[in-house]
Amino acid sequence: MASNLIFQCPDSMTDAITHYCPGCTHGIIHRLVAETLDELGLRERTVGVAPVGCSVLAYNYFNCDFLEAAHGRAPAFATGLKRARPDLIVFTYQGDGDLASIGTAEIIHAANRGEKFTTIFVNNAIYGMTGGQMAPTTLPGQVTTTSPFGRDVQTCGYPIRVRELLSALRTPAYIARVAVHTPRHVIEAKKAVRKAFQYQVQGRCFSLVEVLSTCPTNWGMTPIESTQWVQDNMVPYFPLGELKVPEEE
Repeated sequence: MASNLIFQCPDSMTDAITHYCPGCTHGIIHRLVAETLDELGLRERTVGVAPVGCSVLAYNYFNCDFLEAAHGRAPAFATGLKRARPDLIVFTYQGDGDLASIGTAEIIHAANRGEKFTTIFVNNAIYGMTGGQMAPTTLPGQVTTTSPFGRDVQTCGYPIRVRELLSALRTPAYIARVAVHTPRHVIEAKKAVRKAFQYQVQGRCFSLVEVLSTCPTNWGMTPIESTQWVQDNMVPYFPLGELKVPEEE
């Protein structure tokens, strides 16, 4: 009796063995992007831009053209690509240290100009690759290698909410925040990622999907504990959902 294949590796992913730590959800987010490229038939005209950070090797995992940008400069790369070749589907894949710290100006001005590319922004509230330092998204009181007594908002300020910051811009855009710590949240995240790429296909607007992600290694937790930490600590401070959607034409 023949069986129907219901689950397989997306064509837009390679079979490279991951370098990510056990329990890290970068792999889930990669798969959601790859599935979207497959489903929308975009792989052959897609160019991704990798950041500096844990996902610096993203180009090893996506089966599409990829470029590597200097720290925080992925939006500048993407702007040049999309303006020179509007027919391409261009996306940046960036972490919170890359996008919300050294790349803050890049992402704000790209969004404000309404550049027609897509950004997948991975927020795990810490610098993962370089040793677990405090990031712009580190929560109040959260312990990191550079905040051993917890983030002090009196001296460091509050964590930056990128979704809310970009949504305040007048320029039309699609801005959403999702999470991938439970199957239900993964399903919702996939919908937002697909919508973001569809807006680019239509030439409608800049799009950014912020994804709350785990970092068990630098949080000092088990993978299971880290998923609960996302729910208990990150989601209350970084509420989920779409915050900016372009008006229907």
